[in-house]
Amino acid sequence: MKKLMASLSLSVCTLALSYLPTSAQTVSTTPVKIGVLNDQSGVYADYGGKWSVEAARMAVEDFGGEVLGKKIEIVFADHQNKADIGSNIARQWYDVDGVDMITELTNSGVALAVHDISKQKKKIDMVVGGASSRLTGDACHSTGFHWTYDTRALGVGTGGALTKAGGTSWYFLTADYAFGYALEKDTSAIVTSNGGKVLGAVKHPLNSADFSSFLLQAQASKAKVIGLANAGLDTTNAIKQAAEFGIVAGGQKLAGLLFTLSEAHGLGLQAAQGVVATEGYYSDVNADTRAFADRFFKRTNRMPNMVQAGTYSSVLAYLKAVKAVGSKDADAVAAKIRSEPVNDLTVKGGKVLANGRMVHDMYLLEVKKPSESKGAWDYYKLLATIPGEEAFFKLEESGCNLK
Repeated sequence: MKKLMASLSLSVCTLALSYLPTSAQTVSTTPVKIGVLNDQSGVYADYGGKWSVEAARMAVEDFGGEVLGKKIEIVFADHQNKADIGSNIARQWYDVDGVDMITELTNSGVALAVHDISKQKKKIDMVVGGASSRLTGDACHSTGFHWTYDTRALGVGTGGALTKAGGTSWYFLTADYAFGYALEKDTSAIVTSNGGKVLGAVKHPLNSADFSSFLLQAQASKAKVIGLANAGLDTTNAIKQAAEFGIVAGGQKLAGLLFTLSEAHGLGLQAAQGVVATEGYYSDVNADTRAFADRFFKRTNRMPNMVQAGTYSSVLAYLKAVKAVGSKDADAVAAKIRSEPVNDLTVKGGKVLANGRMVHDMYLLEVKKPSESKGAWDYYKLLATIPGEEAFFKLEESGCNLK
């Protein structure tokens, strides 16, 4: 009888356990998931791409690989620069795959779409590669963040510097989607506030192979500066084709408004020399930035740009906040991210505003002449450090209603 009772008790216990909610049974093994969503195969593949995934992995390793007693997992996908594809991936990740935070989000159209989905589902997104200042303006939300740079900071850096240096008339070649519009708008405001004039603009499709008609219009404008309100391969193709038309030789200056170390490398110093750029990360600022660059190079055989460095920083900031609050609750984690200074290998003294904008120093850079370079990847000379308070919109200027 005792054996029968013991057997029945064990059966009842086993049956009871089988009816526990799935979450209760798996809570100790469910990983904390971070999604890197960007362009892995198109016009922005070098700008962020698989290199941003590697930077995210570096952040996880530096954090220790676990948080809240759970493994940290990096997942990634290619949104192909299409907002509908990016939105579908984000919904799948949030609703089915258990992704807790999405980052990188190169391409402002995709970033704005995912930003809105995150708002609806009360999830955290930390945009790094997407540039539009709208993300922390009229499109802001309480669990959304914008790391590293935006169109306002690029306008203040490159636009302001070239206008003050005598580039008082501008004509824009603008990528025909949200990012290009925002970059042209924000840079135009900086140009005019510094006494310059905008003579016109022409829109071009994303991933253009032929810029000849656009460049000829810009050349005919006689503007002192042709502002390239585009990025990635669009920027490098425009610069290469501008050389064929003798635009720079003819006295006009090209402004790569979103130009990173990756584009300088793709062009080579002969073609890129003299381009003025603004980045949110520069490897030769201090010992920590150099250490990050050296480690990244050993893993990838290339030096990081601001998008890859920013991905590292955003992942670390998220994980630190999760650990501090002892939970993945989006509201609690978002509040913690906003309350803490940002200090890591890539950023010092950053602060996060109520609208989710991470404010930090930006760097005005010029691509070296071939004779000035000491070797591979030695492409930049630092012209100025732009304080974050000057580079980014103040909260009350941003158009965001969060306080």
